Amino acid sequence: MEEQDRPRIKEEIHTRVKWLYVAFFCVGLLLTGRLVHVMFFSREIADNAERLHARIFQKWEIPAMRGSILSRDGEPLATSMFRYQVEMDFASRGFDSLKLYTEQADSLAKHLALFFRDRTARQYRDFLLSEHRKRYRTVYRRDTQELRSDGWFGRIVDRMRGEEYVTRKLYDTIRDSTLVPLFPRRVDYYEWQELSKYPILNNNLGICYRLDRQDQRIYPQGELARRTIGKSDDRGRQYGIEDVCREQLAGRNGRVERQRIARGFYSRVAGGDVAPEDGVDVVTTIDLDLQDVADKALRQQLVRQNAIWGTTMVMEVATGDILALVNLGRTDRGYVENRNYALAARMEPGSTFKLAALLALTEDAGKDLSLSYDSGDGRVVQVGGAKVQDSHSGFSVVDLKTATAQSLNVYYAKAIYEQYRENPKRYTDFLSALHLDRPMGLEEFGEAEPVFPTPGSAIWYRNVTLPNMGYGYGIELAPIQTLTLYNAVANGGRMVAPRLVRELRRGRETVEEYAPRTLVRSICSDEALRKVRECLEETPRTGTAKAYFSDTTRYRVGAKTGTAKVAQGSIRYSDGYYLGSMVVYMPAEKPKYTVMTAIYTRRGNGTTYYGAGLAGPVQKQIADYIYNREHDWHGRVERSGGKYHPRHIKSGDVAQARRVADKLSPRTSFESRSGWGRVAVDSMSNVSIVDLPAAAGTVPDVRGMGLKEALFLLENAGLRVSFRGKGAVASQSIAPGARCRGGEKIEIVLK
Repeated sequence: MEEQDRPRIKEEIHTRVKWLYVAFFCVGLLLTGRLVHVMFFSREIADNAERLHARIFQKWEIPAMRGSILSRDGEPLATSMFRYQVEMDFASRGFDSLKLYTEQADSLAKHLALFFRDRTARQYRDFLLSEHRKRYRTVYRRDTQELRSDGWFGRIVDRMRGEEYVTRKLYDTIRDSTLVPLFPRRVDYYEWQELSKYPILNNNLGICYRLDRQDQRIYPQGELARRTIGKSDDRGRQYGIEDVCREQLAGRNGRVERQRIARGFYSRVAGGDVAPEDGVDVVTTIDLDLQDVADKALRQQLVRQNAIWGTTMVMEVATGDILALVNLGRTDRGYVENRNYALAARMEPGSTFKLAALLALTEDAGKDLSLSYDSGDGRVVQVGGAKVQDSHSGFSVVDLKTATAQSLNVYYAKAIYEQYRENPKRYTDFLSALHLDRPMGLEEFGEAEPVFPTPGSAIWYRNVTLPNMGYGYGIELAPIQTLTLYNAVANGGRMVAPRLVRELRRGRETVEEYAPRTLVRSICSDEALRKVRECLEETPRTGTAKAYFSDTTRYRVGAKTGTAKVAQGSIRYSDGYYLGSMVVYMPAEKPKYTVMTAIYTRRGNGTTYYGAGLAGPVQKQIADYIYNREHDWHGRVERSGGKYHPRHIKSGDVAQARRVADKLSPRTSFESRSGWGRVAVDSMSNVSIVDLPAAAGTVPDVRGMGLKEALFLLENAGLRVSFRGKGAVASQSIAPGARCRGGEKIEIVLK
């Protein structure tokens, strides 16, 4: 029996072993599957790993420095400076030792009181301690009974003594890690270098604060060209160059990775740093001196005439560079740069548009300057379906040259209507070839699309639109579009696009250059151009601009005035709103600059609403400045009567003085600073040097200077500069002329 049972027992054992192996295999398979799931498919495990990694490794963003916006000469129009604020974590574990924290806080308070001088050391100490008490405190939860001892022998002894259990208090530590600003104001880089040496701020209690670094935008020239430069408005939106070149200016932020090595202490991870790439500088076409002159001239005229808004532009003929672009609108705060009227204020231009009609008559229709019409002597004249009248009488049958100089509406309405009434599309096609049916290339900056009627369109009225388009009605243009057309005439017929940005620069290296762009290679033939310029140069001699440019002893110009009644939106022609404008190119023999001023006003606001009276004073002041700047005095500076004056001044010896003098009228006293001394200008032929520059090794006198100029001089003297405020330098912490020690800190206050 036993012999028979042995094979069966062996077989059972063998079977059990097989099943055991199968079980082990299944368990192994399950474990392998679980491991694969955990490694590749379990989100929870991955999240935990990520959280653990995030606690150990932290990435900190390093902001890039925003690029500057510069004038054509490199003067800053907008620049950036980093400002720093310490945001304290008063619940930091580095502050758990109250005794140590109190000692360090007391020392820090004394340093802060001496540095900022806004509070006493005691007030700073009270602030540091009270903020710590509010954000780090111990709260008791309840009482509980626990065994006094854990081991069996201790519990026997406690039981024999009757003290087996003891009452204990449980408590929680509440930490509020809300960050609290420490400094009363943001500090600059040099100030932070000093502050970072103070207790707690030097991390002697661990990392217990966050250094908030903010890129603060500074506008050293104040409101000058502000609408063109651009700025974030109250809602955080950008406009102007700040918006158009925002990506180039912004640069790319960097990153640094740090590893936690102990509570409150971190070290940098090798290879984890990505250096920030600062934004590039944008070099504009703005001439700062010319912008300043245009701003002052326009502002004075707007105040004098109580006008609603005005714009002034100066364009370099050959390149299309906008050397000055002023936009001033009336507000409760006076006249400010609140809208880019030069680009966005699209209106019927009035008589400045007669240049386009003049080109059509001389080039397309082939007419000579002797072409004559009866202008109606100031009467209302029916031309086609339109009623046209001139604002002044005294002219009946006149030729094309006289009609242009005197800006006769009836003449131009008749001439265009009679030449093109059989085929009005020929006229609009010619205007389209002048690029007047589309923007000139500044759409990114807000340039408006022209309103350009064509035959068959909804805004074309048979026998009415055509004669109206002869003298500047029925079509709407922005001032920049009118200026560009006149600049093409000044440029020998070549129309170049207006340009506001010349290049992108990193340091002294040009990253990208924007070359002048041609819109129309030739707007007319040389013969037609000669006729057109003859008409435009007659306007300041005998026409509507003669009150401002009839004196040709110093320089001659080509000019055209315009007065347009405004009907737009809810405003009707009868409401008395006018756009007065004037365009000038100079010098007439070989034009280098084209200048335009347009002022929007209401009849009765000021003394005039005509284009010549509104825009003429501004145009004259700018043209005089340009002429004087282009013509240096000659000889040398000699001393006379205790003052220096230009007697045989050599070209370039008083370049700075001449530039200052020419900004204002000859009868105006003005004081400014040049690179070699303070220059007081009493007249066009009197220059007084009030003081000479600081000698080598002494602190320069920068009072009255702009920020950029002051920084340049002080830093070149080896000083570390900090500043506060806006405007011009009002005071400096080290007296001018004091001995200069390299690396010494100086503070300047701007007001």
